[in-house]
Amino acid sequence: MAMSDWSIRAAEPTDVPDILAMIQELAEHEREPEAVKTTTSDLTRVLFEGGDGPHSMPAAYCDVATATGSPNAPLLGMALWYLTFSTWEGAHGIYLEDLYVRPAARGFGLGHELLASLARRCVDNGYTRLEWSALNWNTPAIDFYLGHGAQPQTDWTKFRLCDDSLHALGTE
Repeated sequence: MAMSDWSIRAAEPTDVPDILAMIQELAEHEREPEAVKTTTSDLTRVLFEGGDGPHSMPAAYCDVATATGSPNAPLLGMALWYLTFSTWEGAHGIYLEDLYVRPAARGFGLGHELLASLARRCVDNGYTRLEWSALNWNTPAIDFYLGHGAQPQTDWTKFRLCDDSLHALGTE
């Protein structure tokens, strides 16, 4: 595969089954295949349907890498992301939830281009941050990010409230 054999574009509703398949592949790679609860309906709603409120817009976005000249071929990779906001900067940023390139498509620059497309979106829109998390044991991903100039944020600890604890607090 050469660089001219693929392109990056915004996901379309017909991509949802393939996006879900890549989410499942990523969960297997991250050793948590049973953790995926997302359905195609969930992804369609989040990626393509506006929410309630005055700023009705999708809650998340997805850019995909596709093989050129093969309209029915499976997607090669994806970057699933959403907007954040920094009160200190007074500006939006992007949080990259998942960056995934299928194993057969690795080594051709797809991951770089997916990450660069998000960086371009930040620059073009005046967003001040592009952030994400990587599992501590995933050294290939960490090396990839460090190679792009990313800096690990060690001053903060990521917290998550979910399952029983989330329910308990949410029903007080």
